[in-house]
Amino acid sequence: MNGGKKPRVLVVEDNFMNKILVKEMLTLNGYEVIEAGTGREAIDMVISEKPDLVLMDIHLPELDGVAATRFIKNKEGFKELPVVALTASAMHGDEEKILAEGFDGYVPKPIERQKLLDVVKAMLGDKKP
Repeated sequence: MNGGKKPRVLVVEDNFMNKILVKEMLTLNGYEVIEAGTGREAIDMVISEKPDLVLMDIHLPELDGVAATRFIKNKEGFKELPVVALTASAMHGDEEKILAEGFDGYVPKPIERQKLLDVVKAMLGDKKP
């Protein structure tokens, strides 16, 4: 488990309030949180910080979450890194479309605390805080 450290979660979100909310939920539950505000920053952070999980907003400046996820999943050594979509796209059928884009999980906005924590725990498997 991450060298005996807390599981590290990269939160990729351009909305300040959403980022604060997710960071607080995760931090209070024992996770280490690192942040990015754009798809390009997310790619850089994945490569340099090697998180255990990425929570990726879909609508981001510069490079959207779908393109950033595709890049990460195609990069050698990061294919197995779980990437979960955080999105306001919560209409019928949206989850299936998003998972088909290469995401490993889906959390709709507005974010429900328990749903987020359940998905994070499921994605991290034995890497517990």
